[in-house]
Amino acid sequence: MTDTSEKAISGYLERQLLIAMPSMADPRFARTVIYMCSHNAEGAMGLVINKPYPGLTFPNLLTQLGIESTADNDIIVRLGGPVETGRGFVLHSTDYMRQGSVKIDETIGIGLTATLDVLRAIATGTGPQRSLFALGYAGWGAGQLDAEIQDNAWLAVPADFELIFETSLDNLWDRAVRKIGVDVAKLSSTAGHA
Repeated sequence: MTDTSEKAISGYLERQLLIAMPSMADPRFARTVIYMCSHNAEGAMGLVINKPYPGLTFPNLLTQLGIESTADNDIIVRLGGPVETGRGFVLHSTDYMRQGSVKIDETIGIGLTATLDVLRAIATGTGPQRSLFALGYAGWGAGQLDAEIQDNAWLAVPADFELIFETSLDNLWDRAVRKIGVDVAKLSSTAGHA
């Protein structure tokens, strides 16, 4: 049995996209799409991929960190979630894997690095071909995400490389929902249990 099958059977959503339902009660997560970096019995961690960080550009961030940039960087700084909003994460293609990098999804080629070295590499044009920079992350304690899913707060779909690294954030939530093949207007805000 492959690792992917084991994950599907276990019910864990690691390497999936989590999509907020229209009825999401928490305004911090309204219309969010989250790439799930980890999900197990101890909890879950993901990065919101479709919310820009207000008032902060990538060149300004590099300047604040004292990193000189020689490359043209059109990276959008994203608000990765409400937890540790001063901590940065780079979700990236696996053509860049260095000390401190973690392969999250070998199938579609997604890695995660949370060191300044990746920012220096991006600034000089020697970083990953595709990357997403997020400040903060979305985190759940043991069983918390599972309870939210049972309460009909989230949908999960397989991760999509192009969607993850999309730079046009305006309708990313709509495009993620369309991956399911469901009309958003027909999504119910109440959970049903058999």
